[in-house]
Amino acid sequence: MKFNTKAIHGGQQHEPTTGSVMTPIFQTSTYVQQSPGKHKGYEYSRSENPTRDALEKACASIENGNYGFAFSSGMAATDCVMRLFNPGDEIIAGEHIYGGSYRMFTQLFEKYGLKFTFVNMNDTRSLIDAITEKTKLIWLETPTNPLLKIVDIQVITSIAKKNNILTAIDNTFATPYNQRPLEMGADIVMHSVTKYLGGHSDIVMGALIVNNEKLANDLHFIQFAAGAIAGPMDCFLALRGIKTLALRMQRHNENGITVAHFLNKHPKVETVYYPGLQSHENHEIAKRQMKGYGGVVSFKLKNKTQEATFRMLENFKVITLAESLGGVESLVNHPVTMTHASVPVQERERLGITVSLIRLSVGIEDVEDLIEDIDHALEFI
Repeated sequence: MKFNTKAIHGGQQHEPTTGSVMTPIFQTSTYVQQSPGKHKGYEYSRSENPTRDALEKACASIENGNYGFAFSSGMAATDCVMRLFNPGDEIIAGEHIYGGSYRMFTQLFEKYGLKFTFVNMNDTRSLIDAITEKTKLIWLETPTNPLLKIVDIQVITSIAKKNNILTAIDNTFATPYNQRPLEMGADIVMHSVTKYLGGHSDIVMGALIVNNEKLANDLHFIQFAAGAIAGPMDCFLALRGIKTLALRMQRHNENGITVAHFLNKHPKVETVYYPGLQSHENHEIAKRQMKGYGGVVSFKLKNKTQEATFRMLENFKVITLAESLGGVESLVNHPVTMTHASVPVQERERLGITVSLIRLSVGIEDVEDLIEDIDHALEFI
């Protein structure tokens, strides 16, 4: 079954009682039992819910995985992965990751005894040198947030397997339409379903997808015991979003590269970060492991002052200044004050996340309107 068909039908079946084509919203907390322990596979909705089951199967299908898990947020999904480990275990994470992940790792889990080492995932020597006998997981994003760096997944997973280490990849920016890490050796794929999988900026949700049965059982136990599950209404909306994922991603890919080329030629723009550009430092890796380059484009202004950056951000008419990404509407984000505000200033600046950096989530509007809006906002610099 090819991707577009999987997005609509993967892991799904018509509701058997009524024949409903769409999975119903099973808005229930509990289920009747004919006798203690004798039921139809459902006891309590923290453990299982038919609407959530359908979404989890859909997520697994489009990632070519065997098991899927839906959570109340992307951070809840990340939290579940971290709970696999014990005090004293070590985790290597990419130095270029979402600010919320950095905050969770350093401010929550470090105080419970996990040790985090942050490395440049494009420097395999640094990664290998960071591995110890206590290393249990490598966590990375590709493309990264917000500088769109691309990590060679097969290189990382090969190193991990040689050292009996799990690999978890945040695939939110790429989506399974453009990239499927499990096929390249990853053990765990994480999504903020809030973004492209949901696609309409109306839910907050996360997902994990794996192939290994024992790993799946461990994750399911944590999900059940900790309880950070996705509700049935949100699962219904995410299922609906996934059905149009292929169509939306085609447009995001087209609009993204068009906007990137426009910005790359604009006299007020210093640098554009988009893996679809030949000038991108990791373009060849992206071309090899991705089908398309996505709808996120980041760029730095030549005028590096916060005042100039804010003037631009305040003067969009079509594009909305807001957190998040991946919806049908275009959004613009200021990483320093929004997504990466929790990262210490010195660390942000070392990584290149400066006040003149702007991140665009390019939507599926007519691209001519988006370019006109960007050009208009740039006039205020």
